[in-house]
Amino acid sequence: MTGLQVLKVFVGPDGRGGNPLGVVIDGRAVPDERRQAVAATLGFSETVFVDDASAGVIRIYTPAEELPFAGHPTVGTGWLLRRLGHGGDVLRPPAGEVLTWQDGELSWIRARPAWVHPIERIEYGTAAEVDALDGPPGGGGSTYAWAWIDEEAGILRARYFVAALGIAEDEATGAAAVMMGGLMRRALEIRQGVGSLLRVRPGPDDGTVEVGGRVEHVETREIGG
Repeated sequence: MTGLQVLKVFVGPDGRGGNPLGVVIDGRAVPDERRQAVAATLGFSETVFVDDASAGVIRIYTPAEELPFAGHPTVGTGWLLRRLGHGGDVLRPPAGEVLTWQDGELSWIRARPAWVHPIERIEYGTAAEVDALDGPPGGGGSTYAWAWIDEEAGILRARYFVAALGIAEDEATGAAAVMMGGLMRRALEIRQGVGSLLRVRPGPDDGTVEVGGRVEHVETREIGG
């Protein structure tokens, strides 16, 4: 049996929301050929296998496929590795080095929009229109529906439907936040799902984006290797 840490990432200020994340700290205990099946069985939007905790080497799987980069898995895994005393300052998924750090109650990452998988963006006139959606608009496989709540303040409402990765609707999507930060190059507050909150701001390097949010530990349990 192998230990699994379950987190919620991008938890809202009232404790609602947060995208569930599974993290296998001893990822090497699960052979490569078993990882996709394990991720599908767990059913989280992403599951992380940590292959080298001290070096931050990780692999990220949705229920349907492996991703070179994803947002809430890196935000959550950085937080967890720091909590467990493994450092957690740099993560190394296949896409490249992701800086990660803690600032007060928020866990942050710095990433590049070029790492984000293809996402169709659909802007609506009001947040109420986004709330009223009962599924992906147009039936697309990776669709980010959003609208301004307060454009001047940089506050927006978003929902992400991603059947292409085996996820009906993602509660909080850090990769999409990186995408939006890259497009708008300004500080943003994204309110996604049933209550998640994502903070976004331009990074200090040309083209980078920083995304942060609250992380909570849910439980520790065992899975089959």
